[in-house]
Amino acid sequence: MSKLDIFRKEWLEVVFADKNKNYGAYQLRKTNGANTTKALIIGSIIFLVLFFSPKIYSLIKGSMDQQEDQVKAQEVILAPPPPVNPETPPPPPVEPPPPKVDQVKMPPPIVKPDIEVRDEPPTVEKLKEADPGQRDIKGDPTADIVIAEPVGEGPKREAAVAVDDNKVYDFVSIEKQPEYPGGIAKFYKYLGGAIKYPPMAQENNVQGKVFLSFVVEKDGKLTDIQVTRGLGSGTDEEAIRVLKASPRWNPGIQNGKPVRVKYNINVNFTLN
Repeated sequence: MSKLDIFRKEWLEVVFADKNKNYGAYQLRKTNGANTTKALIIGSIIFLVLFFSPKIYSLIKGSMDQQEDQVKAQEVILAPPPPVNPETPPPPPVEPPPPKVDQVKMPPPIVKPDIEVRDEPPTVEKLKEADPGQRDIKGDPTADIVIAEPVGEGPKREAAVAVDDNKVYDFVSIEKQPEYPGGIAKFYKYLGGAIKYPPMAQENNVQGKVFLSFVVEKDGKLTDIQVTRGLGSGTDEEAIRVLKASPRWNPGIQNGKPVRVKYNINVNFTLN
């Protein structure tokens, strides 16, 4: 009996032998295995959906938030800031506030009796005898007039230092620096209109600053133009070309005379 399997289909036929098999019990017992399997699969699916629904909801919500962030974070192209002159001195440091001084409250006066006071006030007679200070002294109108003259040669002025016509002065150590007509802002405006971006630099997406040095002659012309640090791809040559074509500057002044002055500047190449 231990090996007897009452769920086999042969037993179902034995039980319903010579009976109406269209009866509902026969159909239910015959389809019991399939119905049980379907119920197990459907129940498992419903359980898994309910179990993982919070995680699925969090994933969907996270993807929606990420899409909203991507829509909000749009790329904004800002114009490049104007180049800063490296020779511009930094602003003066802020002076610290003065130290706090503790105020001492004046003590109230102490009134003493007259007996304890040693010094007596001066009388009118003593005041007449006292010396009031300086007095007008009348001189002798018949005396000879003597004019005192300074002794020695006195301080001498230093001779003006001769200006060397061919010397190139430093920008910092000169009395009056050379300047573009209208100021440095006008000069950078001229550079912005005169520079033509080299095609090779555009193709290779070359951007940055080209540092140059040149000499402002006594007549304001720019000479000895050299690239101290370049970018390549035609940007160095374009910066030199624009400086050569620049209008004449106001020359530097030393001891009241125009002199040659070395000047440093950078030209900014930026693709919009």
